[in-house]
Order: sequence, then structure tokens, then C-alpha cells
Amino acid sequence: MTSSPASPQPSRARALPAAVTVEAPARLHFGMLDLRGDRGRRFGGIGAAIPRPATKIEVRRASERTAEGPEAERALAMAERFARATELAGGFHLDVRSVIPSHVGLGSGTQLALSVARGLSELYGLETDAGALSEMVGRGARSAIGTWLFERGGFVLEGGRKPGTSAVAPLLVRLPMPESWRCVLAIPAGAPGLSGEMEMQAFEELPAPPAGEVERVAHVVLMQLLPAVVEADLGSFGSGLTELQRVTGGWFGAAQGGAFARGNPGELVRRMETWGARGVGQSSWGPAVYGLVEGNAEAQSLAEQVRAFLGGEGVVLATGFSNHGALVTVPRSAD
Repeated sequence: MTSSPASPQPSRARALPAAVTVEAPARLHFGMLDLRGDRGRRFGGIGAAIPRPATKIEVRRASERTAEGPEAERALAMAERFARATELAGGFHLDVRSVIPSHVGLGSGTQLALSVARGLSELYGLETDAGALSEMVGRGARSAIGTWLFERGGFVLEGGRKPGTSAVAPLLVRLPMPESWRCVLAIPAGAPGLSGEMEMQAFEELPAPPAGEVERVAHVVLMQLLPAVVEADLGSFGSGLTELQRVTGGWFGAAQGGAFARGNPGELVRRMETWGARGVGQSSWGPAVYGLVEGNAEAQSLAEQVRAFLGGEGVVLATGFSNHGALVTVPRSAD
């Protein structure tokens, strides 16, 4: 078997595989850049890929169209949408091995949809990139962070949506995350984050943030976060990210009750900072929150304190970052 990061493939004549496995990392959404849109684009954002939790599916040829495993119905609906977009006539079976938890802020829907689309694309020789796949399965309406992390992993900055177009927001910067940086991810038990129609309504009703705050966010991203990733300066990255989270979290306060989601997320973010996390925040609408530290020892120490705070409820993971996109595995061709 061979594995490779998901990426556009050159057009070539080749034998089509009988089965394909796709494993996609979760995404941390670090924040949006602009809810005003005065400069011709709206949203934009930054984020990073983490290897756990992950979505993993096997797609294989079949006479009918079926699916099994967690989120099987959702995966099958995504596959049918992709089939309509590409006029795909063949059958397939989706074996969903694992999924990122839904509606907790880790990009579960995008990663599942793109995994299905990429698997079917490989299975039937439909060679296309993550941006095109995302449009086919209806993802990226606001954020393209999940799309570009599916394709490239690491840390990404995307440029926001242009009004009047369905094109996925462009990838502006992709950088590898430093190997020594660790993320303690906590998913407290409780209410899920906003999604679907409720999320769409929230965006329609959110007030435009002050122009000065939008400018501040852009300044922090350009002059603090990006250089810090390049230089592996976790102190500078973490302080900038924490500031950005508090500013942009305020933009969503009317919808989520404050800078962070109601309940444990806000208190947990505050505590992780006092426990030594260099940068803290909430991913998307939450309730998933994270603390960034240096090395395994700090990660394990912080994770133990978070578990004690949650009293055994919820999920706590200590992990590095994923510097590659989704792994696509196909049988090695016989020569």
C-alpha cells in the first residue's frame, strides 16, 4: 500500500483502483479576519490541522450505492451530491471507519465531505483539487480553512469570500507548524456549537465589528502570528493568538453569549492560560477549546489538569500538529 498527502494530481492514463482509503485531520479554526467586508471580501481566517481526532473512510466499487459506519447516512448524502455534480454513474460502498465529532468546532462536516469526494474522485479517475471538490459538495460557504487544511495541513491563512461568487476563498499562506509545538484539545460535554440554519441566521444577525478591531486583527496576523510560525516562537504566537481570540470572540458574543461559548468553554480557556498554556482559544463555535504548549511534558501536564477540571466528562487530547493534508491510500499497481 502507498500513502500520500491529498493534492491535485496530473492528468494521466492509469488503472483505476478498486478501493481507496482517505484519512483527514481535524481542523482548529483560530479566528475570522473581517466580518465587515468593506474591502471587497468578507470572513477570511486562519487555522491549523491536528491529526486527532480524524475522519477515515474506505471507498470501494460496488453495484449499488451504500454506506456503513458512523455518520453513514450523512456520508452517503455527500457522495450522492458529488455524484450529481460530476454526473458519476457508477456504484460505490462507503465504509466509514471513524469520524471527527460533529458540531464541536473541529470541521467534521467539511472533512467528511472532502474525504468522500476525494475517495470517489480517485476511484473513478476524476482528478481535481480540494477547492473544486469543496464546491461540488457544498462546503466553504464562509470559511475555506477546512478545505485548505484537508489539502495541505499545517497552518493556513485564507483570503475571504468575494460577493457574488461561489468560489472557495483563496489560500494565501501555508506554513508548516513547528514540530515541538503541542496542542491540548478539550471538548467539554454540553451543548453543541451552532451549525446549519442556526449558524447561517447567526451570521446574518451579527453586528459589524468596529473597523479598528478588524485592522488590529489583520496587524496581529501579519506582523505577529505569521513571523512567529516561521521562527518557531511559541510565546509570540500564543500571545497574539490569545489576543485575536478575545477580539474576534467578542464579534460573536451576541450569538454565543460572550467571547466564548456558554458553559465550560470560557472558564476552561481562562484556566488553561493560568496553568501555563502559551496560547488559548476556542475553535469556531466550540465547545472545543485548546491550549498551546511546548513539548510533550508540558502537554501531558496541562492535559491532566484539564481532565481533573472536567471531572472525567468530555474528551481531552494532547497532540502535535499535522503538517500534511489528508492521506490517500490506494493499492500499489501491479507491474
